[in-house]
Amino acid sequence: MSQRIVVDPVTRIEGHLRVEVIVDDDNVVKEAYSGSTLWRGLETIVKGRDPRDAGFLLQRICGVCTYSHYKAGIMAVENALGITPPLNALLTRTLMSNALFYHDHIVHFYQLHALDYVDIVSALSADPKAASEEAFRWCETPYACGADQLKLVQDRVQKFVDKGNLGPFANAYYGHPTYKLTPEQNLIALSHYLECLKVQRTAAQLMAIFGAKQPHPQSLTVGGVTCVMDILSPTRLGEYLTRFQEVADFVNRAYYPDLVMAGIAYSKEASVLNDVGVANLWTHKEFQISRNEWLFDSGIILNGDLSKVHDLDEDKITEEATHSWYKRNEPLHPYDGEQEPNYTGFKDEKTLNAKGELVDTKVFDTKGKYSWIKAPRYDSKPMQVGPLANIVVNYARGNKYVVPIVDKFLRDTGLPLNAVLSTLGRTACRMLEAKVIADHGLIAFNNLVENIKSGDTETCVPYKIDTNKEYKGRYIGNVPRGTLSHWCRLEKGVIKNWQAVVPSTWNASPKDAKGQMGSYEACLIGLKIANLTQPLEIIRKIHSYDPCIACAVHVMDTKGNELSNYKVNPSL
Repeated sequence: MSQRIVVDPVTRIEGHLRVEVIVDDDNVVKEAYSGSTLWRGLETIVKGRDPRDAGFLLQRICGVCTYSHYKAGIMAVENALGITPPLNALLTRTLMSNALFYHDHIVHFYQLHALDYVDIVSALSADPKAASEEAFRWCETPYACGADQLKLVQDRVQKFVDKGNLGPFANAYYGHPTYKLTPEQNLIALSHYLECLKVQRTAAQLMAIFGAKQPHPQSLTVGGVTCVMDILSPTRLGEYLTRFQEVADFVNRAYYPDLVMAGIAYSKEASVLNDVGVANLWTHKEFQISRNEWLFDSGIILNGDLSKVHDLDEDKITEEATHSWYKRNEPLHPYDGEQEPNYTGFKDEKTLNAKGELVDTKVFDTKGKYSWIKAPRYDSKPMQVGPLANIVVNYARGNKYVVPIVDKFLRDTGLPLNAVLSTLGRTACRMLEAKVIADHGLIAFNNLVENIKSGDTETCVPYKIDTNKEYKGRYIGNVPRGTLSHWCRLEKGVIKNWQAVVPSTWNASPKDAKGQMGSYEACLIGLKIANLTQPLEIIRKIHSYDPCIACAVHVMDTKGNELSNYKVNPSL
C-alpha cells in the first residue's frame, strides 16, 4: 500500500519549501512533488519605477542572494540601454562576486547542509587525539584540528546536551543508518562548523570593502560602480587581499579536505549516488577576470552527454504555470512573462506523522496547481542549474581553471567522473566552485591593480534614457545557486515589465504540461527511505541544491484572501 510522506517546512534553507513523496511498500519513492508556499511579488513592485532603481529594489527578493539580484537588476538595464561599463567597474563587480560565492558556499555546507552528513551526537564519543591524527589524513596542515581544540569543541557541545538541548544542532536525525562518518571524522567536521561561523564574518567584510555593507550592498550603479575612493585606496585594496586569503585558507584547509573525507565515506551510500535529477545542465559565463576572459564559461549539456556542449539560444527560454498558482498557464518568454496569482489551495488526505500515525493533513492538489514556483523550460526541456551544472559544463569545455581542480578531487577521492552526477556530486561541486575562486579569484584583483597603475581610473560611463524610446534587455549570469536571469522592458523612461528567472525556479519547478519534473522532484524518484518517520535521505538531496525559495516564487492567506493593498507611487 502506497503512503504519502510530507516534509514541511524543509528547514535550513532560505524561504518556504514543502516536499511530498509517494512511497511503495518497500519505502521506495514512486512520485515526488516540490512546491513553494510563499509568493514573491517584487516584479510587480518595480513596475512603473525608474529603471535605475531596479537593482536596489530587486536585491530585496532575498536576504541571502542580495548581491546576485542587485547586480542582475543593474546589468539588465545596462543591457537594455546598450551600456558597457569601464573595465575597473567590471573587475570590481567580480571582486564582490568572489566574496558572495565564498560566503554563500561555506555557510551552505557547514551551517545548512553538513548535518545531513555529520552526526553531532557521534562526535561527542570521539577520541580528540585520534581525531587530530585523522585530520592529517586529509590535509597536511588541517584547520583547527589540534587535539586540545577538538576537546574544547566536544566540551562546548556537551554543555548543550547537559542542558537537555542541542541548541543549533537540535532536531536532526542523529543515529540514522545512512550516516557514514566515524566519530573522529564527525568531530573534525563539527570543529569546522564552529570555525565557519567566524570565517563567514570575514567573507561578509570582504563584500563590504567595495560594496559599503553586507547584506544589501550599495556601490553598483547603472554604468559602473560608485566605490571610487575604495578602488583607488592601497589600504582598502590591502584589506581585500588579506580577507580574501583568510577565506581561501579555510577553503583549502577545511572545506576541501572535509569534502574529500565525505566523498570517500559516502562513496557507496546509495541514497546520494546515481540521482542527478534533471540531466540537462545549463550554466552561464561569470567572473570576468580581464577585458575578454571569464573564470567560468557558458554552455548546455543535454541528457548527461558530456561529449557535446551546446551554446544557448535565449529565444528558447519560457516559463509556464500549468501546476503553479497563476492564471496564465501557457509558456511565455520572460520578456512577456506574467504573474497574476490564482491560488487554489490544498486538499485533505491522511498522511504519516513523525510518530508513525496516520493523521488528517492538507496536501498538494497534484492534479491541479500546487506551487508558487513556475516551470521554466529550455526548448521545452527542464534544466538543472547550479554548481554541478557549472563545474560539469566547464569540465566538458576543458576550462583551464576547472579541469585540474576537478581531476585532483577525483584522484583524492578515488571517485569516477560520473559520480559527480549525483547528490554527493552536487555537494562536492559547490566546494569545487569555491576552490576555483580561492585559487584563481585574485586574477581579477591583480588586473584591477595593474589597470589602475596604468593610469585608468574610470569607474562609470555617462548615458541617457530616451523617454520616447522603448527598450528591452536582460542579465544572464551564474550566481551561487546557478544560472540567474532578469528580463526587462522599459517604456517612457520607466519599467513596463520585469521578470526574474532564478536558479531555484529551474531546479524546484513543479511538473509542466507534459508531466516533466524539475530537478528536485526528479532526483527523489527511486529513492529508498530507511525510516519513513526520519526522511533524512529526502532532506539531504534537497539541501544539496541549496534552495532559495524566496528568490524562486513570483501576500495572501491560505484561503486566497487579500491581506493588504499597497499603492506605490513611482514618482516619489
